[in-house]
Amino acid sequence: MEHAFWGPSYSDPEIRKFLDERGAPYRSLSRQEMIETTARRLADEQAVVGWFQGRLEWGPRSLGSRSILADARNEENWKRVNLKIKFRESFRPFAPAVLAEKASEWFDIDRESPYMLLVCDVREGRDIPAVTHVDGSARLQTVTHEGHPEFYDLLRAFDEKTGCPVLINTSFNVRGEPIVCTPEDAYLCFMRTQMDILVLGNQILDKRDQPELSE
Repeated sequence: MEHAFWGPSYSDPEIRKFLDERGAPYRSLSRQEMIETTARRLADEQAVVGWFQGRLEWGPRSLGSRSILADARNEENWKRVNLKIKFRESFRPFAPAVLAEKASEWFDIDRESPYMLLVCDVREGRDIPAVTHVDGSARLQTVTHEGHPEFYDLLRAFDEKTGCPVLINTSFNVRGEPIVCTPEDAYLCFMRTQMDILVLGNQILDKRDQPELSE
């Protein structure tokens, strides 16, 4: 299997049409500006990001198309995403997404793990508590440019800013709900939780700018 991205995708014009009809304030950026802005807010502001790019992934794991992302170096992000965004128990672990070419520097692994199926130890001295299980292991996803160019470029930009090529990557949903599929699904999940920003294609929404949700 070459990839798991078999679901629908939405173009920037389709996304903007939905946002305009919803009356949701947003910024429409170039692809590079979107990547740089998202990486900066993840690193400098410790933002929790709703990330919606390309075709929906099929299967039990979010692989960078419908994901909630945060800085894996910050242990508080582990608790915050569990309690205030996923609405689940605070002890439940998250998986790391890592640049494939740097995976062996951070994890005891010698192969790719594109579908987040392999568990390995976090290498000694690598401080990423938000994705490290109590036994020192992690169930990781390795990301290549060929497999998911937008997600890869975000990880690379984050690595350039922080020296860490790893992010929390968890499914874009709350407990008991399916992974979001459409821009509307993503917007409603974003507004009902304490995510800080929502990235829909090349559009970025800041929670602070949004009107009160009307359902």
